[in-house]
Amino acid sequence: MTKQPSFIAAFEAPTRTGSRYPTPHDEPCEARTKYVLGDVFGLDQFGVNLVTLEAGAWSSQRHWHEKEDEFIYVLSGELVLSDDNGDHTLQPGMCAGFKANTGNGHCLKNVTGKPAQYLEVGTRGSAEVAWYSDIDMKVTISNRVGTYTRKDGAPVR
Repeated sequence: MTKQPSFIAAFEAPTRTGSRYPTPHDEPCEARTKYVLGDVFGLDQFGVNLVTLEAGAWSSQRHWHEKEDEFIYVLSGELVLSDDNGDHTLQPGMCAGFKANTGNGHCLKNVTGKPAQYLEVGTRGSAEVAWYSDIDMKVTISNRVGTYTRKDGAPVR
């Protein structure tokens, strides 16, 4: 078994940039960088990421999960939380949580001219389905691999 580190500098963690969404749904998320912190420590019950959204970038398309809870904490900059209740400005020190299976589609948008950072924490299950509120798309996740389809299961083209 590989020995996991006890600590790291967050910006030394592996990164994922952009989005895995099919085109054109990936475009608002292209200027997003995730420092994948939880993986460094072998965490498998929940995920932890330090996320940077450059000016104009979105965290995701507006979505909700059937089984996964999500939590975010704003570290720097200013973000707009878009959910079923409208748009809400979040500043450093503010947080938001999204209980699984509520149907409240949400995403974060950086509408400023400066980068913003937040910490995200979420459940990690072996199987999950997430639904996208504003577009005809869903993702089915199995063993951390997502398959994007239309809401009726047809391929996304």
